Amino acid sequence: MPEPDVPVRITPAAVAKVARLARLDVTADELQRMTAQLDGMLEHFADIDALDLSDVEPMTQPFPLANVFRADVVQPCLDRDEVLAVAPAAEDGRFRVPPIIGLEL
Repeated sequence: MPEPDVPVRITPAAVAKVARLARLDVTADELQRMTAQLDGMLEHFADIDALDLSDVEPMTQPFPLANVFRADVVQPCLDRDEVLAVAPAAEDGRFRVPPIIGLEL
């Protein structure tokens, strides 16, 4: 069986890095709790990886699914000018939002 792609133990430094990338402000207590919880999940995944599933048929869903999408019907919608008039910032008929890509953390 191939080795898992995830580390066997997750470190508080790795959890802190992911929290920073997700722009989450976590306390030291939260960091320790999250590290323990994520480490427990990885242990559970390792238990699952250890199971012999060679006789189990692969499946994408345990139950048959039916299409639950509604028909694509044109409906009345909000007036663009009215919506943009109450937006904090608008430009060229669209909402203006601050950039988030390319910011250094």
